[in-house]
Amino acid sequence: MKYNNQITSIAIGSFDGIHIAHQKLIEQAETIVIIERNGGYLTPGYKRANFTSKMCCFYHFDIIKGLTPEAFIEKLKTDFPKLETIVVGYDFGFGKDKAGTARTLSTLFDGKVEIVQEVSVKGIPVHSRTIKAYLREGNLVMANKLLGRTYSIEGEIIAGQGLGKHKLVATLNLNIKEYQYPSEGVYATRTKVEGTWYDAVSFLGHRVSTDGSFAVETHILDETLGEIRGKAEIAFVAFMRANKKFESLAELKKQIDIDIQSARELLV
Repeated sequence: MKYNNQITSIAIGSFDGIHIAHQKLIEQAETIVIIERNGGYLTPGYKRANFTSKMCCFYHFDIIKGLTPEAFIEKLKTDFPKLETIVVGYDFGFGKDKAGTARTLSTLFDGKVEIVQEVSVKGIPVHSRTIKAYLREGNLVMANKLLGRTYSIEGEIIAGQGLGKHKLVATLNLNIKEYQYPSEGVYATRTKVEGTWYDAVSFLGHRVSTDGSFAVETHILDETLGEIRGKAEIAFVAFMRANKKFESLAELKKQIDIDIQSARELLV
């Protein structure tokens, strides 16, 4: 795998989320080298390229994990023959069993190594794992603050129960893969379909009041879109309430109407 042989500086890491600490690394390099893993992402695969203007190059972890630190550096020098500078975070580990560290990188690489120190927001260190923890708690305020943008997920539009359209409210049902899910519940969101963002209220979790299955559903506010196919993206603006079981569809519909009004007020 050979890249543009004029590249002289790269930033290396997983860059999951391209959050505000990642941006500190990225701004110091021409190109990003992303260590790709499997699942549970804030921003999976090529989606990372949507949040940077820099060229993104990918190494899959399963392919490089057996390389010694020395072999990994040799691979970088082969793939980037003009390489002069490597930018990493202070906690960067590489090579088999993470035997290499940010400090040992300086001794193994014969060029310049820039080590970016920990970035904090109001005393909270910015890490992907911290953002994921906030999402699991439903704390969108902190998750979005550390991320530096509104957290979003994308998936294919699929057929739902059919219950919403006829007895509750019409929703788009999404098949979401690879992303880190926020806490189960109802959110004020913005939903993008066919290239346009709409105000929406979205549910993510198990349908405990109906069939018990897991679902990601979004209701577009004050718009009638007709038949929609393809993909949709949900950006989570505010957490509204936790998932809850209702004893009847009438009770559920009443709460959905309340949720819709709350979402309208939050999205002004």
